[in-house]
Amino acid sequence: MIPAFRPGSAALPSTRVELSVSAKKLMNLDLVSKSDPMCVLFAMFGSEWREVDRTEIITDNQNPVWSKKFILDYRFEEKQMYKFAVYDIDSSSSRLEEHDFLGHIVCSLGEIASAQSKGFSREFSTNNSVLLIHFEEQVESNEVVSFRLTGKGLDKKDFFGKSDPYYEIFRSTEGGKFVLVHRSEVIQNTLNPSWVQLTLPAGDLCMADHHRILKFSIWDWDRNADPDYIGSFSTTVDKLKNGELSHDCINEDKKKKKGAKYKNSGVIQFNKFLVEARPSFLEYITHGTQLNFTLAVDFTGSNGNPVDPSSLHFRDPSGHPNQYVSSIQAVGEIIQDYDSDHQFPALGFGARIPPHGQVSHEFFLNMTPDNPFCVGLEGILQAYYTALSQVQLYGPTNFSPVINHVAKFASAYQGDPSNYFVLLIITDGIITDMEDTKKAIISASSLPMSIIIVGVGDADFCAMDDLDADGKLLRSGGLVAKRDIVQFVEMRRFMSGGQWGGNRGWDKEQLAKSVLAEVPKQLTDYMTSKNFTPGPPQ
Repeated sequence: MIPAFRPGSAALPSTRVELSVSAKKLMNLDLVSKSDPMCVLFAMFGSEWREVDRTEIITDNQNPVWSKKFILDYRFEEKQMYKFAVYDIDSSSSRLEEHDFLGHIVCSLGEIASAQSKGFSREFSTNNSVLLIHFEEQVESNEVVSFRLTGKGLDKKDFFGKSDPYYEIFRSTEGGKFVLVHRSEVIQNTLNPSWVQLTLPAGDLCMADHHRILKFSIWDWDRNADPDYIGSFSTTVDKLKNGELSHDCINEDKKKKKGAKYKNSGVIQFNKFLVEARPSFLEYITHGTQLNFTLAVDFTGSNGNPVDPSSLHFRDPSGHPNQYVSSIQAVGEIIQDYDSDHQFPALGFGARIPPHGQVSHEFFLNMTPDNPFCVGLEGILQAYYTALSQVQLYGPTNFSPVINHVAKFASAYQGDPSNYFVLLIITDGIITDMEDTKKAIISASSLPMSIIIVGVGDADFCAMDDLDADGKLLRSGGLVAKRDIVQFVEMRRFMSGGQWGGNRGWDKEQLAKSVLAEVPKQLTDYMTSKNFTPGPPQ
């Protein structure tokens, strides 16, 4: 991946790579069950470690294989140091210090790359647990692969009921190993499961190589025990494209025992298998799609009195930006380039506003009654400071009014691919109107719209994970979102030492990358769902 051309600056050539991580023989610190491990990646910046990313949590497993990949820029000329730390997750808290530390390794990206012929593995410094890392260069491809799997006659594994089957997809590597690509949902109590339709980028599924071997393993999930192996089969995208859609699920040990009497442990059928090219995010942008950026700032009293240096809204006389300003700058500097008129609506919520001091959850930052627009990033910051001097921080923390405000404008473009809306909400605390917020997000999930939530301060933001429904669709009662449109990021993960203090250092580039990471896919998913193709180049 070639970095952007910026005259007068310097950049090292880089390659986009993905790291697949697994572990063996992890310590078990839970009394009545096994650990629930998560791997956290830290990068060395200067003389300190800063968090980069986290895997998903695998429940009750001492030998986890995480499906979430770490995506990094690999630069041959630079010594890039990383720390891989594993935690046993004991609660919904996002604070690492509230979970049991299981161990870590420290290594360079070069060490991982050079060991791929035999596979990179290293013991933890404090115990005999082992971390295994597979390194592979990402492949650019605009192809996506869609299919739905069904099973018939799977082996019964549960004594008091039928099996609870799920499947895992592994792709082969050039070194002859297999890495996990996807783990499906569990279908409860059935021998004839029908899993939801899956759509994956061809680069993720098979590195865009239609002849690369894919292995599908079928398992029976157990609540308090290791899963039971049902069977597996291997295929390729090329074979599936050519109609080889039905596969015997084979349990190798069972086949050895039964010999010629053994037929299979069930049959897996691919339904609606499709490989298609989809326009990229940049194709939509270069053909005229505008990103309409709206800011919403939390002015609730829990932020602290703005004149107090401990307040998250404190305006430091020395010029150091507070966390709200830092978040606005990091995201605004990037996204303003995708809106040609540089006119941005900016909203506030949770404050008492002039002239009568009524509580408002949807007021304009520039404090004008009929025009929320600010000119460029500087106009947004000026409006923010204007509001800070004229409102009284109050509460509660309601998100649904600002979400519905932007959704009203996005709804006008459901039949037009020329505009896509991005709402950035910056907040310090727990949402008060959670159910109304979920319903507003679910309603907006059918619109050309994405929502980014940046959490500032030291609050516990675990409830935000319900909204950032990675790997699943947001639900509220009987309502289900059409797609995932929310990205949540904690600001403190990008601060020096994980906190706002000391030299007030923070990684602006990594923050912006994390905040905006899901917008391109969310935009292309929406356009594809509406069968919109890029128009003539603008």
